[in-house]
Amino acid sequence: MQYYGWAYLNRAALIPTYEQTVQSIEFVQRERERLKGMLTIDMVVPDYYAKRPKPCMGGWGKGFMNITPSGKVLPCHAAETIPGLTFDNVQDRPLLEIWLNSEAFNAYRGTAWMKEPCRSCAFQEIDWGGCRCQAMAITGDPRNTDPACALSPYHGEMVRLAREEAAKPPPPFIYRNPRNVPGAVAP
Repeated sequence: MQYYGWAYLNRAALIPTYEQTVQSIEFVQRERERLKGMLTIDMVVPDYYAKRPKPCMGGWGKGFMNITPSGKVLPCHAAETIPGLTFDNVQDRPLLEIWLNSEAFNAYRGTAWMKEPCRSCAFQEIDWGGCRCQAMAITGDPRNTDPACALSPYHGEMVRLAREEAAKPPPPFIYRNPRNVPGAVAP
């Protein structure tokens, strides 16, 4: 699980404790065994308690694209959270041209963009440095190692933040639309 946009703003209200995470992993493992052959259960551990990052969309610009309703082509669903990237539009440029040559798709494609510790990591072509949007959200720089990685200088801070937020009573949710606040009176 990763927190972007409104989920990021509501992270303190949504994040499970480490203990809840371990319990859910154990539960899913038991149920996967019990339901083997009948049901497949997918589970993604919250990145805030991980030791290895997941590859961003299988690797940024490696096999995935998202086209917004307005026609912008994104390397991942949350790419617009990274300031400074320019996203081409399918109305202005052929999709193949965008895939191969756009600034946004090439910004973090491959390994040349990586800083240490990713640059010399044995997993660089497995996790591709992790999630660029999460690196941006937590560290302020999308080029930094995803803080889900135990090798990231920001990993300890991210784990500390998760444990502190999860230990407190959840704050009220921040809603996109104030009319969705429980108890609110519609105009």
